[in-house]
Amino acid sequence: MKILDGKALALKKRNILSRQIEECIKLGYRKPTLAVILIGEDEASVVYVKHKTSIAEKVGIDSTVIKLSNDVTHEELYSTIDQLNSNNEIDGILLQLPIPKRFIEEDYLQAIHPNKDVDGFHYIHQGKMLQGYDSIFPCTPLGVINLLNEYNIDVHGKEVTIIGTSNIVGKPLSVMLLNLGATVTMCNKNTKDISRHTKNADILISATGKQFIINKEMIKSGSIIIDIGIVRDPITNKLVGDVDFEDVKDIVDYITPVPGGVGPMTVITLMENTMKLYKKHLDIK
Repeated sequence: MKILDGKALALKKRNILSRQIEECIKLGYRKPTLAVILIGEDEASVVYVKHKTSIAEKVGIDSTVIKLSNDVTHEELYSTIDQLNSNNEIDGILLQLPIPKRFIEEDYLQAIHPNKDVDGFHYIHQGKMLQGYDSIFPCTPLGVINLLNEYNIDVHGKEVTIIGTSNIVGKPLSVMLLNLGATVTMCNKNTKDISRHTKNADILISATGKQFIINKEMIKSGSIIIDIGIVRDPITNKLVGDVDFEDVKDIVDYITPVPGGVGPMTVITLMENTMKLYKKHLDIK
């Protein structure tokens, strides 16, 4: 078994990105800038935003957090997004999810201008992705692809099973893998016999946030496991994933740990997407 070390790769990418930003500043350009909209005081969201802005600072990206109260109106949220869209000093806009249930998330994700959509959720980016064109890709799926590439894992011709079909992770990741020549099977809560699909997978990707739904009885020996889920074990209080790591580790070829696998890749990819938008805005080659 080999560990797919997302933490190590994220650090490597962080150093590369820092040097790129330093070079831009030496040439007289301003710093890249990321704006994050945070609604309410959801504990997990506050922690995630703090971590993202911390990494941004470490690579040389300026970040600003716009904190809105939980009772913000629809008009106020639209107005906030519009102001950021028209601010030439802002390169990327991130709406921290989830937002209050009274809002329709998609309405506000689509209100972010495609040229500032750092999460790659706008329909224009998703359409380009579907057609196989370069675009801004969602951070977690692109982080997974980059992690596989780092370990020279070629997905072409591989049987890939993805559990979890969210618009944020499962669906875009399936398209990206299809574009790379993989044969992709997608499972969701309606799938009657998930193990029938997981046992055939050369690469198994799980993104449900449900603890230990994958064990050694459900996987093929010598397979590659990408665990995107993250949940706190109610007994040990430790962060764990969808996959029972200890149960499967002796029969797999590669596996991502939780934490330290996909999570760090998601955050550094957010920074890389910000840099990509920044270079496009300032026409930096």
